[in-house]
Amino acid sequence: MVLILTVALGVGFFLMIAVLRTLFKIRLSILLVIFYIITFVIAYFAPNTFIPVAFDSGGVTTGPITVPFILAMGVGVASIRSDKNSQDDSFGLVALCSIGPILAVLLLGIFYKPGSAEVESHIVHQAATSRDVVTFFAIEFPHYFEDVVKALGAIVAFFVVFQLMSRRYKRHQLGRIAVGFLYTLIGLVVFLTGVNVGFIPVGHLLGSQLAASPFKWVLVPFGMLVGYFIVAAEPAVHVLNKQVEEISSGAISQKMMNRGLSIGMAAALAITMLRILLGIPIMWILIPGYTFALVLAFFVPRMFTGIAFDSGGVCSGPMTSTFLLPLAMGTCEGVGRDLMIDAFGIVAMVAMTPLIVIQLLGLVYRSKLKSSDELSRDTLEAMAQDDSGIIIEYDYEGAV
Repeated sequence: MVLILTVALGVGFFLMIAVLRTLFKIRLSILLVIFYIITFVIAYFAPNTFIPVAFDSGGVTTGPITVPFILAMGVGVASIRSDKNSQDDSFGLVALCSIGPILAVLLLGIFYKPGSAEVESHIVHQAATSRDVVTFFAIEFPHYFEDVVKALGAIVAFFVVFQLMSRRYKRHQLGRIAVGFLYTLIGLVVFLTGVNVGFIPVGHLLGSQLAASPFKWVLVPFGMLVGYFIVAAEPAVHVLNKQVEEISSGAISQKMMNRGLSIGMAAALAITMLRILLGIPIMWILIPGYTFALVLAFFVPRMFTGIAFDSGGVCSGPMTSTFLLPLAMGTCEGVGRDLMIDAFGIVAMVAMTPLIVIQLLGLVYRSKLKSSDELSRDTLEAMAQDDSGIIIEYDYEGAV
């Protein structure tokens, strides 16, 4: 509960900062540089066991509830403004909300002294019949139903107060919203029950068995393959891709975003498996990685900066937390590494690599846009200078 409240405080505080940034037109890249410098300075004083957990907490908080809500809030707040950069500033809320938990957990590690703890192994339930399977799920179902009701209850209460004060929505709109909450409740309960009863133990078992075998290096290509395709299973990724395509008027397609995120996820899993197998400290990767990403933020279009840093949080969603993290923990156990130092950090890797890949796409997009503008300008100048009355048609190679 201490960890949950700490993360919640970090998300809430930085969501407030993100909204104020949009309203006051503060450039996202400047805030990102400032807060990441503060983060790495504080990480220097935090215990080593808290650093991977802190950076992972920044990714896992941006899940199926927070991402759609925060993305929609960003678009809504930006729509209040009417200047030319309002669309560019509609992204970036998820990026800033991902920093909040990292800072909060690092500070927790400095000032809070936890008690001793033992690692609890994941148990793969042995089911002889389909009835046994149903029994395992039925036992856990009420527990996760209670957790989801508590989480959604806070959002519903906030919405009810907002509606009573503003009378913003009509009866048919309230009906749609109520159905949406019901779908969300059912989906989250079923999802959490499924991943905790079956999905997490399988990921842990798979990682430990492969790491303990003579073929442990197969984890690197295996991780890349899983990372490339697991993006399609992240629900929040589809929300982000759709909003990016709408905001950019189709200039950045969902297919382009999917391809970039898949490449970033594959690279993250390859780096993580190598880090666990070789025992590389996580800061040796995070510091140069985030430095490169922050430098790129000053050279790409502003929209791509917001999209890239949002995508880092979006990719590290429920699928990453429930399968890849147990896979890393099993791998750590198989090779005899420290779970707190080496297993945690996989979500941080997944949150970092898309920042670089999407911004590199932004550089390509900017280059193509610049070439297109130069071609249009040259064509107009040639037409203005030609007074012979001859019609000249132009293609991308020049005059025909």
